[in-house]
Amino acid sequence: MANNFDSNFTRKLARVFLEKFDSERVLSKNVNTQLLSGKFDPSTGTVVDFKRPTDYKSVRTSAGDLSSNTASDIITGKASGTVQDYFSVHVDFNEADEALKMDQLDQLLAPMATRIKTDLELDFAAFMMKNSNLVYGSVGAGVSTWDEIAGAGALLQATGVPMDMPWCYAVNPFTQRSLASNQRSLASGSDRLVDEAHERAIISRNFAGFKVMTATTLASYTTGSGADRSGVVLASPDVTYVTAKDTMTQTISVYGLPDGSVIPAGQPVRITGRNRLNLSTRQQIIDETGAAIVFSGVVKSAVTVSGSTASLTISGPAIYEATGAYNTTASAVVAGDVITLLGAQNTTYMPNMFWHPQAFGIGSVPLKKLYSTDTIATTEDGLQFRVSKGTSFLQNKQLVRFDFRPAYACLNPFFAGQGYGDN
Repeated sequence: MANNFDSNFTRKLARVFLEKFDSERVLSKNVNTQLLSGKFDPSTGTVVDFKRPTDYKSVRTSAGDLSSNTASDIITGKASGTVQDYFSVHVDFNEADEALKMDQLDQLLAPMATRIKTDLELDFAAFMMKNSNLVYGSVGAGVSTWDEIAGAGALLQATGVPMDMPWCYAVNPFTQRSLASNQRSLASGSDRLVDEAHERAIISRNFAGFKVMTATTLASYTTGSGADRSGVVLASPDVTYVTAKDTMTQTISVYGLPDGSVIPAGQPVRITGRNRLNLSTRQQIIDETGAAIVFSGVVKSAVTVSGSTASLTISGPAIYEATGAYNTTASAVVAGDVITLLGAQNTTYMPNMFWHPQAFGIGSVPLKKLYSTDTIATTEDGLQFRVSKGTSFLQNKQLVRFDFRPAYACLNPFFAGQGYGDN
């Protein structure tokens, strides 16, 4: 009797596809993939919400009498995971069937898994870049020494980012070469017979609190035209936490920028005179020279300057309230403040990225069953695929398709940043 592969055909495909996909991941291996997993259903639509932690302001009294003090408000914010488009590949059934029977699934499915992995990580890297708040170094300067990576670690620590798990720092391959020539002893080896891409990417497992790794999927942005890179805040923005608590963004109107220029998503900005606070102590951050760290942010959505005016939405709001429980700056941003677009005009930048794993999240959206033979496969950290075998009546073909639909969330923009060199 001939072998019958129909009963477990999609399961065999799913097993090999999942193994190849999971072994090639780098960036998506180092964010929260558990928090959003399984949170979506038809009633949630395309967004699911997660509570942000609350904070409070303590008071000091000599006798313990609080009658003249105002009780702290309980303000609950939320982080939202947003459903993205499908990532799909498909193949002719006969080709898949032949590969299975000839024990050649690895050769057939590995390129498909790599393509979805690459597209996912390119897409997610762009999400990370434009949803981060911190900026370390001079925009455009390459990272060439380990001191510059340590500087990003100092910024995270001074900002109050917890060290409860290894932070991550991703560099492009040429930065890896520069670091290797600077100090080879920090390179990380592995005695495993078969390394996943994540393992092969690691340069150092523990430097300045970072797991330093190389990535070929880092995102880039191109600055707009106009040599004048500074403008002034047109009107005092809303600096209250209650306004920013759900999006963790802030809208600032700016005047004096080159008319018609496009300010891209991912563009870092600096607000002169407004200094950054440690989010745990709510004290100003002071660098090694005794200077205060100036507040910066990253433009979340591209905008075109019209009439020399642009409304910038930045990731990571500048909050300043009398209670101080959620303040991120030592003083409020007001009309007339100078805001600078960092970097040169008409230039493409690919920043390194550094982050705490709880800065971002990826979750999988449960996919509806097709009128076909389906298998659902899930990675160890919760990313779910659907493998389907069916017929295309219009094309008169039998097909096999692989589908993945993620949801992205920025859990805390102050836990992530763009990294550059000091010069």
